[in-house]
Amino acid sequence: MNDAAPSTLLESLVGLRRTIAEARLPLQIDGVQEARRETEELTAQLDDYLIPRASALDAPLLAVVGGSTGAGKSTLVNSILGHQVAAAGVLRPTTRASTLIHHPGDVEWFAGTRVLPGLARMTGGSPESADPRTVRLVADDSLPQGLAILDAPDIDSVVEANRDLARQLLGAADLWIFVTTAARYADAVPWQLLHQAVARGTSVAVVLNRVPHGAMAEVRADLAGMLRDNGLGQSPIFAVGEVPLVDGLLPVTEISRIQSWLQSLAADAFARNVVIRRTLDGALDSLSGRVDRLDAALGAQEAATASLRGAVDTAYDAALTQVGEGMRDGTLLRGEVLARWQEFVGTGELLRQLDAGVGRMRDRIGGFLRGESTPATTEQLGEALQDGVAALILAGGSTAPATAVRAWRLIPGGSALADANPALARPSEQFSPAAQRLVRDWQHGLLELVRSQAGNKRMTARFLAFGVNGIAVLLMLVTFSATAGLTGAEVGIAGGSAVVAQRLLEAVFGDQAVRNLSEMARRDLLERVEALYDSEAARLNAVVQDEDITTVRHDLTAATKAVQASR
Repeated sequence: MNDAAPSTLLESLVGLRRTIAEARLPLQIDGVQEARRETEELTAQLDDYLIPRASALDAPLLAVVGGSTGAGKSTLVNSILGHQVAAAGVLRPTTRASTLIHHPGDVEWFAGTRVLPGLARMTGGSPESADPRTVRLVADDSLPQGLAILDAPDIDSVVEANRDLARQLLGAADLWIFVTTAARYADAVPWQLLHQAVARGTSVAVVLNRVPHGAMAEVRADLAGMLRDNGLGQSPIFAVGEVPLVDGLLPVTEISRIQSWLQSLAADAFARNVVIRRTLDGALDSLSGRVDRLDAALGAQEAATASLRGAVDTAYDAALTQVGEGMRDGTLLRGEVLARWQEFVGTGELLRQLDAGVGRMRDRIGGFLRGESTPATTEQLGEALQDGVAALILAGGSTAPATAVRAWRLIPGGSALADANPALARPSEQFSPAAQRLVRDWQHGLLELVRSQAGNKRMTARFLAFGVNGIAVLLMLVTFSATAGLTGAEVGIAGGSAVVAQRLLEAVFGDQAVRNLSEMARRDLLERVEALYDSEAARLNAVVQDEDITTVRHDLTAATKAVQASR
């Protein structure tokens, strides 16, 4: 590592930590639980070890004593110190919180939040009563300056909070002193953490406790072989025989080697620095692979997010297409609308009179539209059209969310979202009133369109015969026909209604103007419907991750490269 610019390393690690905090893994897809756990562990190691150590390379070496339940960790710590400091006994779990022992001259390094910033500090009190969310600080001059020992909870404790704390503390260690016994050194749980230590480059020393008399060489050799096979061949092993305790402590003859080794680390700044740098470099080396796995998890989230949102877009696009087709195929000219229209004229009569001349039909239709000849007034026909358009919009808007949610159940992460948000399969409570209001606003827009397009035609006899409202109704009838302008051979489902309306409008505006007006009216309605559907689709998309995952992934890569470049 480059000593010339430690502040650059610190800044880059802080930048990486900030970027990781922006990464979200909300979708329940394959592998996400493991990815979340790894991300939490990566964040914890940055907070508890990498950033603190990069900020103070000359801080005391922190040795964390960890191991399985009943392995004798606290007894070992007390024996190294020569008196009782950590809780030891037969009740399990013995170590409920963490006890950090340091030389009085090193108090400044540990009293603040440089190490383990997420845990509160306490002094005094008994270790048995300490809260697992605290670090109990003990100043002890029997420990040499430059070295601190942290007694951690059991890694396989029956209490989950203790297990989590143990793993967190191991991630904060410059040196992990792994304590096991002759009977349990092959247990699976400790080896999972030892593999993790190898992956992260943590320096490890092993204390093999309670070795039966006569089995020392055999057991020690077997453990050494296992360590070598698992990438820990350079880790020192300290064997402790199965001997009676003296005043609750191991005999000095059994622990003198580990005492001497720890004292030499504390006394020799170079040797201490070698251990610190080995662990720091190992942790830094592990970042690329760990960040790559986070990036892969983000990529899976990004793909699932795109699929989920794509399902929403597809459903509402299909609904919008359905509205567009319903506007063009004459569907809206059936039922109530056609009945209202034919209250005044039958299709056959209309077509015959069109052949006789538009003028005579204009007079009769004009009277109808002004309400002079029939109860079917402009307002009634307009209301019928309004109801038909609203029903078409509501049909599409009701089908789309159900379709989208069904599609979600076939997409990774979608079933959990669907189950957690059952209301999303239905339109919002505001949808129906909004659709009704949309049609009224569109009809009002048609009136304004007619007024703006009429110009000086307003004063002509033909315009006055129909009036603005009448022309707007005729324009609606043309808008909801199969094309912007039908010919006599293209009457189709509308029963001739749109043909009549088109001919009458052509008498006022001309052929091309009618085409333009109907196209403008159709486009305006579709744009309004699209905006309404977009607001409904936003409800579904709102429960899908909305961060810019691509940017987060790019920033994550850049931050990792910055860390490696600053070493």
